[in-house]
Amino acid sequence: MQYWSRRLEQEIDGVMRIFGGVKQLREIYKDNRNLFEIEENVPQKLVEKVAGDIESLLAKKVRALKRLADAAERFQKAHRWQDNIKEEDIQYYDSKADAELEDPEGEEFEREKPSTLQLDFIEDPNFKNKVNYSYTAVQIPTDIYKGSTVILNELNWTESLEDVFVENRKEDPSLLWQVFGSATGVTRYYPATPWRAPKKIDLYDVRRRPWYIQGASSPKDMVIIVDVSGSVSGLTLRLMKTSVCEMLDTLSDDDYVNVASFNEKAQPVSCFNHLVQANVRNKKVFKEAVQNMVAKGTTGYKAGFEYAFDQLQNSNITRANCNKMIMMFTDGGEDRVQDVFEKYNWPNRTVRVFTFSVGQHNYDVTPLQWMACANKGYYFEIPSIGAIRINTQEYLDVLGRPMVLAGNEAKQVQWTNVYEDALGLGLVVTGTLPVFNLTQDGSGERKNQLILGVMGIDVALNDIKKLTPNYTLGANGYVFSIDLNGYVLLHPNLKPQITNFREPVTLDFLDAELEDENKEEIRKSMIDGKRGHKQIKTLIKSLDERYIDEVIRNYTWVPIKSTNYSLGLVLPPYSTFYLQANLSDQILQVKYFEFLLPNSFESEGHVFIAPREYCKDLNASDNNTEFLKNFIELMEKVTPDSKQCNNFLLHNLILDTGITQQLVEKVWKDQDLNTYSLLAVFAATDGGITRVFPNKAAEDWDENPEPFNASFYRRSLDNQGYIFKPPYHDSLLRPLELENNTMGILVSTAVELTLGGRTLKPAVVGVKLDLEAWAEKFKVLASNRTDRDQPQKCGPNSHCEMDCDVNNEDLLCVLIDDGGFLVLSNQYNQWDQVGKFFSEVDANLMLALYNNSFYTHKESFDYQAVCTPRAQSNTGAAPRGVFIPTIADFLNLAWWTSAAAWSLLQQLLYGLTYHSWFQAEDAAAESSETRETSCIMKQTQYYFSTTNASYNSIIDCGNCSRLFHAQRLANTNLLFVVAEKPLCSQCESGKLLQAERRSDGPEQCELVQKPRYRKGPHICFDYNATEDTSDCGGGASFRASLGILVSLQLLLLLGLSPLPLPLPWLHHL
Repeated sequence: MQYWSRRLEQEIDGVMRIFGGVKQLREIYKDNRNLFEIEENVPQKLVEKVAGDIESLLAKKVRALKRLADAAERFQKAHRWQDNIKEEDIQYYDSKADAELEDPEGEEFEREKPSTLQLDFIEDPNFKNKVNYSYTAVQIPTDIYKGSTVILNELNWTESLEDVFVENRKEDPSLLWQVFGSATGVTRYYPATPWRAPKKIDLYDVRRRPWYIQGASSPKDMVIIVDVSGSVSGLTLRLMKTSVCEMLDTLSDDDYVNVASFNEKAQPVSCFNHLVQANVRNKKVFKEAVQNMVAKGTTGYKAGFEYAFDQLQNSNITRANCNKMIMMFTDGGEDRVQDVFEKYNWPNRTVRVFTFSVGQHNYDVTPLQWMACANKGYYFEIPSIGAIRINTQEYLDVLGRPMVLAGNEAKQVQWTNVYEDALGLGLVVTGTLPVFNLTQDGSGERKNQLILGVMGIDVALNDIKKLTPNYTLGANGYVFSIDLNGYVLLHPNLKPQITNFREPVTLDFLDAELEDENKEEIRKSMIDGKRGHKQIKTLIKSLDERYIDEVIRNYTWVPIKSTNYSLGLVLPPYSTFYLQANLSDQILQVKYFEFLLPNSFESEGHVFIAPREYCKDLNASDNNTEFLKNFIELMEKVTPDSKQCNNFLLHNLILDTGITQQLVEKVWKDQDLNTYSLLAVFAATDGGITRVFPNKAAEDWDENPEPFNASFYRRSLDNQGYIFKPPYHDSLLRPLELENNTMGILVSTAVELTLGGRTLKPAVVGVKLDLEAWAEKFKVLASNRTDRDQPQKCGPNSHCEMDCDVNNEDLLCVLIDDGGFLVLSNQYNQWDQVGKFFSEVDANLMLALYNNSFYTHKESFDYQAVCTPRAQSNTGAAPRGVFIPTIADFLNLAWWTSAAAWSLLQQLLYGLTYHSWFQAEDAAAESSETRETSCIMKQTQYYFSTTNASYNSIIDCGNCSRLFHAQRLANTNLLFVVAEKPLCSQCESGKLLQAERRSDGPEQCELVQKPRYRKGPHICFDYNATEDTSDCGGGASFRASLGILVSLQLLLLLGLSPLPLPLPWLHHL
């Protein structure tokens, strides 16, 4: 086997030396030394410059924010409240008006809207939307009546903001959305654009957006306790479950929470036994656990509150350490548990208590009101579905009081996590600034303590990315940025395929990369706002996520001043230097440019150019032939030195066109590819050129035309020697490709260039092997003969040695790459399985290789994957948990006037719009059709262990035992394996899995025991001695007349869809 291995190594090396042209290309670069400079990437200077540029960009937005917040406070203070204001008194652009003028069948109908302006819009690529720069737009949540006095007054004074928005844009034309989110629910944004309404009901409420919540209050430690005594049953229990889920949605990653149920005893609803971070995955655990609550036993407020206070007093865990609060949901009770408050919370009252009376009942609510008022909280009533959303978010007004009373000290601009913009900008971060009510309460002696809302200005992530160096860092260098939670806002691996605009995009740095101790230290240092540099050995995933490479990387990081962000730079050692073309000779420019023209391809090979932004007027295209055509047409109008073009990119592209053409002339043209069974030879460069020879081979070339996004290119830079890349296994295409002899195996290697003591890797060269021909050649090379020898048949009992050619009925001989994928086999029936994970071909043998330490593996989770939705277990026609009355109920007049009837009526009324309100997720806001959703996928990659270069062993399985030999091939990523073919199938002991599979992710209950390091905002406003706590909730429900009840119920029973009614009481729920 050693002899066969050497023959294989020599053959591969010989072909690559002749056709790869590494040595010749190195000489070509040296011969053209006068055409380029070698520039250096100095990491510290680079990160400081980029951090400074980002700081300057955000500082301009901060100035605009402050102007808006100051103006809003002035306008509101000067505004005179009007009790008799009418809709026709206010003119504004209702962004949802157009959508509301269409019925469910899409037919338009006339409806008088005297207050709505009619605007014209123009398409603006910066906003990815049609906009009107002369006006603002207004969005009002669906469950708020637009004609109420509160809303009309809000619209009246916020209209003055329009001029400030316009002036801000004049000063900074790069400004994107400027938004004022009001505490009343009104959103006024600029420039005006129609609202992007979902297919179903629009549940957007600015007060539930991550940026609003972050700006409106300081971080929270919250314990939610839910009464599950026997009196809480049916609809009331469902209301509580939904209310808890809605409450969880008001929390962000800066907050901590736990949820417990109580009757005589209290217990957590989930596996979390202490406060945990309110991130997306933890909230999901809570929401699922809440659905399993069952009502039984008697009410024991004492048990619930003692549990909650104990949770809040636990100082041995990570928590927000700011606002502390208890949220109690109950149907009522007599006990005031004063002794508990005296023991845990008085006299300082550091914990606020919010109480929620849920459902229709006749219990005395005075004890609940007293609890809230005695502990600086608020009392709310949730009699029905319609009251849930508004009453589970209004506690934020109470938490905002200390901020308002702190005045200018609390006027701190905060920058958010990454999230999906509701108006279509894509991924953004938002700068937020709270807006305070500066009017005086009552007689003027007392300062108003209400927050008016939050001002926000969006910054698109793409605008921040533009400030980072792109192509000078090489294919494997990159810039990244993280926030205080360790979440990335810049990272090449941040690419969510589906985003839920209700949740922030929270990809942790340690999930964006493969986690190790060094990266944990780097992450902690960045969160702490320190600067540093560290060279580490680490594992990275290949771009196609099939391979793992162990590499050296240099990490350098600095804080971005005046923000919560930190910036990092990652560079491989070989990217310390890069080429910068210096093509001042215009005649040479023209000469090299001619080799980009398609009429040169037949003789010089096909050229793919990387689809980069070479010039502003260059039209992009996913079709590389069309992109090249657009590029050539533009170059006929402008020169490479034009101001509208990126001279660095253009000069490097043209230089590499000429250099790769010289490789064709000096190496490729003189060789016969068929002699060595090659389908193609190729070269790809940092400058963006991929040249494939001969021209006809380009028809079957399916690698990415951007070398920086091609897996073979990036892996070749990180690995020494020849890197084999078998084709992806596609069972549909494979037979056709084999029949047409177009199935090829890529073999590539990097060109290392040393000039003046400076080393870099400016290109990758390689060949494409003809799979069928090389499979035959492989059998000959792994045999005891040459091409000229006659085959000699050796049986198991013969004195001669068996080989992979003539004994292919007895011996299995394969080449497997470093990811465990089949590259070549001596078995004809396995040729169409090339590219498969070897466990799919021979599970028994692959497991033996793994168990004998030829391979090790790495498991990770992809939190940005896309899946089809899992089937729902409940598929009944009615929403889960909905009370369905009998015919006898309908005929009973007493039932019509009961609380149950009114609850059902509201339930059905909202059911027309909020289809499945009782679902844990408010998926009703989207289409109910089956569609792809975001999910978690578990990935497993295999890679070579460093322990074994060669090994002989027996797969022990009684009569089915197999002998195998394995040998690493020098200077390649291949493992040569020779094994006896299995005699029987009784030895199947297990199968290694490599394909990614759907997962729930790591066990959350275990993760929270060792939470990742993070920091909250550095300021906290949870107390002010002058706070007036007398407004603590009275809770007024309403009673509708029997006439209204009967009319609406008859409409519902007859299956009619009544027109949306102006329901002024909705605002007060």
